[in-house]
Formats: sequence, C-alpha cells, structure tokens
Amino acid sequence: MSANRDEAQALIDLFKPLFLDSSKTLIGQNIKYDLQVLKNYGVEIKNKLWDTMVAHFLFMPEMRHNMNVLAETYLDYSPISIEELIGKKGKDQLSMRDVPLDVIKDYAAEDADITLKLKQAFVAKIQESGTEKLFHEVELPLIEALAGMEREGINVDVQGLNEFSAQLQEDITKVDAEIQALAGTKFNISSPKQVGEILFDYLKIIEKPKKTKTGQYATGEDILSKLEGKHPIVAKILDYRELVKLKSTYVDTLPLLVNEKTHRIHTTFNQVVAVTGRLSSDNPNLQNIPIRTERGRQIRKAFIPRNEDYILLSADYSQIELRIVASISGDPNMCEAFNLGKDIHTATAAKVYGIEESEVTKEMRYKAKSVNFGIIYGQGAFGLADNLNIPRAEAKQLIDNYFAQYGSIKTYMDNEINFAKEHGYVQTLMGRRRWLKDINSNNATVRSYAERNAINAPIQGSAADMIKVAMINIHNELKGMNIKSRMILQVHDELVFDVYKPELDLIKPIIEKHMKEALPLNVPVEVGMGVGVNWLEAH
Repeated sequence: MSANRDEAQALIDLFKPLFLDSSKTLIGQNIKYDLQVLKNYGVEIKNKLWDTMVAHFLFMPEMRHNMNVLAETYLDYSPISIEELIGKKGKDQLSMRDVPLDVIKDYAAEDADITLKLKQAFVAKIQESGTEKLFHEVELPLIEALAGMEREGINVDVQGLNEFSAQLQEDITKVDAEIQALAGTKFNISSPKQVGEILFDYLKIIEKPKKTKTGQYATGEDILSKLEGKHPIVAKILDYRELVKLKSTYVDTLPLLVNEKTHRIHTTFNQVVAVTGRLSSDNPNLQNIPIRTERGRQIRKAFIPRNEDYILLSADYSQIELRIVASISGDPNMCEAFNLGKDIHTATAAKVYGIEESEVTKEMRYKAKSVNFGIIYGQGAFGLADNLNIPRAEAKQLIDNYFAQYGSIKTYMDNEINFAKEHGYVQTLMGRRRWLKDINSNNATVRSYAERNAINAPIQGSAADMIKVAMINIHNELKGMNIKSRMILQVHDELVFDVYKPELDLIKPIIEKHMKEALPLNVPVEVGMGVGVNWLEAH
C-alpha cells in the first residue's frame, strides 16, 4: 500500500464494489481489525462475515487462537513469520511498506490461502461442537457492534486525572511516613520480601506466618486482609498498595492512551480471551477498574461525554447471574422471590434463618448475600467461612439451611457435575461449551476446581451470551435510526452510552427492551439505568 494517502485511497476504491456486495462472504482471521483498517479509507463492509479466530474460540476456547498456531495444528503447515519480513519488535523493525512487492505478495497470498483453508476445516468442527447457532447469531454479528464501539471511543478528563494523580502522590507520601513510624525502622514498602520480614520477624504480629514456594513470607492482599486486626500497620500497607496501584495502573496511564487525532481513549474489546464467553478489553483494561473502594470509583469520574450536548447513560443488569440460576434450576423459592420483586438477599436470609423478612438484620442479609453468590461459584463451607471470617461449623450450617430451602439449586449443581463427568463439558443456555478435562481427575483438588467450573460456567456464560445479544440488537436498532447517540463501553453486566441529550428519552426504552428480552428467562429481568456528566455519576 502506498504511503501516499490519495494513491492508497484510489487502490482501495477499485475493490470497494467487492466489499459492498452483501451476497458475498468476507473470510478473515480477527476480521474486526480489517474492518477498522478499511473504515479508515471510508469503506463500510456490507459482506457477510466469517472469522476463523472467533470460530476456533467456540470449539476450542482454552487453546491459543493466532494464525500460526492454527495453521500448524489444523493444516500441518508453518506460515512465513512476520519477523522474517520486517524483523523483531524494536526500533530496527521495518514497516510492511519497506518489504519488496514480490516478497509481500507471497506473504499476503499465503495469509489468505491459510484463512480460507482454516474456514473449510472449521465449518464441520463448529457443527460438531453444537455452537453453530452461537457463532452465526451471536459472535459474528457482535464483531460489527464491537468495531463500532472501539472506533467511537470515550472522552476522558485528562486535567482531572492529573489533579487526582497529584493528590494520590500526596497520600502515598503521607501513608509511607505513617508506615515507617509504625514499623520503627526504615524499609521498602514496595518489596513483598521486606514487608514480610517487618511484619513477621521484626514486629512478630502472628506466630506461624504462611510462606510462599520460594520460602519468603506470603504478603498478598488476601493474607494481609485477614491480619488487619493484628496490628495497625497492616491496614496502612494495604492502603499504600491501593494508592500506588491506582496511580500507576490507571491515573497516570489513562492520559497516555488518549488518541492524538480523536482526543479519546479507544479500548480494544476481545472476544476470544475469557473461556466463560465474557468480553475482555485492553489498552486500557476497563473490566478491572476497581469499584469497591471510594478512591477506585473516582477513576470512573474521569470518563466523560464527548461535549456539553451529550450525557453518559449507564444500563446494567440487576443480579443477572442469580436470576439465571433461578431460571435454569426452576427453584420455586428463588423464582417466587424474583417474581414478587423481593430483595433476593433479604428473602434468602429469612429462609435460611427461619424468620420473617422484617426481622432480617443487616448482618444476616450480608451473610445470605455471600451464600447466594458463593454457591454459584461452587463455594463450600471452608471458602464461605474464610470469606465471612466465621467458624466453619457456622458456615456449614448456613449452606445446609440454604440447600434445605433451595433444594432445586442443589439438584442443578449435582446435575451439572454429573453431566460434565459423562460428556466432558457443560454448556450455557445458548449452547456455549466449557470443556472440563479434569472433571474425572483422581486428584481431589484438581477435580473439585473442575466441579466448581461445571457449576459456574453455564451461569456466567449465559450472562455473557445475554449481554452480547442485547448489544447486537441495540447496535442494529440505533444504527437503523440514524441518530447521534452511541454505545461506547461494555463492562461485566453494564453497557455505557454517549447520548445526545435530546435523544435520551428516545433511546432509554430501546436499551431497556433489548437488554430485558435478550435471553428469555422464567423470572423477570431487571435493568438499572442512570445518567450523569461522568461514568461514576451515571453508574
């Protein structure tokens, strides 16, 4: 492709009629990338799509999906590597434009040929794995919606982030001084080894501290969280770590990701990373923005509408995984609670403790909530006791009471494990499969991990499928309406929109309708909505 924009455009224009022919199928490996490149030259693809990377993810989710691996695995062929053409990554790496035409034509032709051969090999595998409907009705149509969201991007308040960074630095310096004073000696708080020595050798806050495989003291967040009551220094160290992580991972990094041309951040959404079917994102990873702490939530404040004529709208599913559990298991008590619009955790607490809902205390509700969510991740008495910091006997009693009231959920769990043992996989409501090679392992630890996945994968995967269907239908309807508002983010069970203010009342019912109707359940689906001048306020 010529470096001269006009020459490149003229060449692309020759092929334009081909890309506008809706009767033809465009086959690609990671086709979303190609859609973006062609869009840079004003080409809006109208072909049907067929993506070998996405197809492979559906029938072999736990493997790698890059073309070289696929060619070697399924075609017994090793393609020309990109490094042979342009060298290894670094300052000396060439551009594709530097490669002689006769060399690059062979590379490009091989690329196309391999992609076609992979497609031919994968058609039968998609059918055999029972994921044909999921592929054609969810994953392929989703590509266009994701490409649109990536292209749109989101505006960020760079000045606000810079001010927040300065504030965090002040807090870090202050907490650092407090920690050193509590320790009574100087040490490097960012060194896990030195933290361990201070806590367990110097201050001796507990008698038998845990050690890692390398023999040094374990000082991970999970360990320190349980030791907070042993010495005031522990809470300060956790505080310090949160401050440093927020500053380096998000507050200082987000401004660097702002695109020079659009002045927005353009995250990349990945369809082929999380084996549950959930989307993930890179540069930045929006799924991991912390929301449990007040400081973490402040990062969402930096995400703002494109200008003053717009407002952010957040729409998220309420307790969708529990609603899916109720629907799949058909448990009468849980279905009744949802059908009557009750607070599910209060209703659960009343059942588990054998009292009226009006008598449920805040602590009881909190424990019931932990059981509700713990159960769908296959958590047992040991995990629940650890989570709630209660005796194992109390945790066991809670779980026993839970299953006495929600017997169909226990039946669902047993059935999923038995199905996995017999077939080697479990599947979502839409047929997405999670293969569990260790489900019949002789190693109890390995087997129990697979059993937990057997319980959770159909639930989490169904929630993932559900929001994907909603995204496709929302994208298609908004596109057909020719309006200014755009869907811009997807995070867990939440969709975020950059809405032109005069269109707000027009698109709210559209979003709610498609989110509620994406996957028919036997219980009502609830969608919460909020608007604001930033993502924090909207959420």
